[in-house]
Amino acid sequence: MVVAESVGYDLFGKVGFDPSPEQAEILESDYRFNLVAGGEQGGKSMLASKFLLSHVFDTESGEPGLYWLVGSDYAQTEREFVYLSEDFEELGVLKSSTKRVDPGQIVLHDGTRIVTKSAKDPRKLAREAPDGIIGCEASQLDILTFERMRGRTAPKKGWLFMAGTFEGSLGWYPATWSQWQSGHDDRKSWSLPTWTNLALYPEGREDPEILKLENESSDEYFMERIAGVPVPPRGLVFNEIRADMHVRDIEYIRDEPVHLWVDPGYAGAYAVEAVQIVNDRPQVFDEVYEQGLITTDIISVVQSRPWSRDVQFGVIDVAGYQHQAQAAPAETWLSNPSDGGMGLYMASNRVRIPEGIERLKSFLKVNPLSGEPGIIFSPKCKGLLSELGVAPNPHDGQTKAYSWRTDREGNIVGNTPEDRYNHAVKALSYGLVQHFGYVSRSATKIRVKHW
Repeated sequence: MVVAESVGYDLFGKVGFDPSPEQAEILESDYRFNLVAGGEQGGKSMLASKFLLSHVFDTESGEPGLYWLVGSDYAQTEREFVYLSEDFEELGVLKSSTKRVDPGQIVLHDGTRIVTKSAKDPRKLAREAPDGIIGCEASQLDILTFERMRGRTAPKKGWLFMAGTFEGSLGWYPATWSQWQSGHDDRKSWSLPTWTNLALYPEGREDPEILKLENESSDEYFMERIAGVPVPPRGLVFNEIRADMHVRDIEYIRDEPVHLWVDPGYAGAYAVEAVQIVNDRPQVFDEVYEQGLITTDIISVVQSRPWSRDVQFGVIDVAGYQHQAQAAPAETWLSNPSDGGMGLYMASNRVRIPEGIERLKSFLKVNPLSGEPGIIFSPKCKGLLSELGVAPNPHDGQTKAYSWRTDREGNIVGNTPEDRYNHAVKALSYGLVQHFGYVSRSATKIRVKHW
């Protein structure tokens, strides 16, 4: 995909758009996947609409194109939709445009369509293969929508352009911004600071209003919300996680064995990770991650899932064999269905925290030859992804990631993380150690010790 610069800028002049140097650099991008972190009032929606405008006549097939505007709801697509309708009308190529965006459609005289999509109806993100997708206020989209947008670009080798303002420095959007900075693998991230909107801030970075904001705001707020640069907290245990690499829209494979890796809990979370091992790679395709439920309740939830028929193996924390005023969780899993169980034997071995972390980190590594990670996760695994730092906690929407202890300056203290926000992570560690053994390092190679 290459932007036809002369055509693009000729179009911009005809619609009265004069890009700033920062905007021009982004619009000239020949990367297939682009992510823009915009400051507040930085002109993200205008830039996104102009990116589509400069590419809408570039379909290699010569056939009418199809483009999507995707938002967390239809309202988030309105600005881009209006800008594009006005631009196409100014160019004399607009055939029709709906008055509403829920859903909305722009049709050009050559048959090209630009349609709005809402992430609240994910089924509609799987019907057609577009030539390009704009993620509107993309930081407000969830990781499942991101994964589906990326997947829908594959059939036509289309492009994806996302623009949004950081809502914080943890989650899939800031994590992906950091990972795409290098421009590797046709993926590039950009910052579009507030001060690049010269219509509002004519003096740019030195505009008095920008300087006032910088003086009155915390450093974190100014960097994230104005400069468009994330300031992630120090101390994440699993900083190897990449939303664009490890999170896939995977599904349960019928008639293949399902493993349940379990960390029983109550107030924090009771985590059950559903895993299938395909070509020796764990695929975590679903989970049960609940608060305030006992084991029989959790088993009922598991049995309601279509994959419960293929559950053959289980692994549980050693604490799952302890009696605490009631039957041990492992015993309940093993009991007959008439007694609230599943007849599932749960293996268990004591796994020390450092060894468990190391085992999971070894699977998060990306193979330099294949470009593939050793483990992948479905976006459905919201509890696990929240503990890994790429999604909000599913129970309260807050950031609750498994982290090392830090001092007031953010320096890591000790060699043991804080014992919280780690239920799903521990379940994974138990399962990986049980199935693949420990990792132990020597001076020359990695050695795997099996049970």
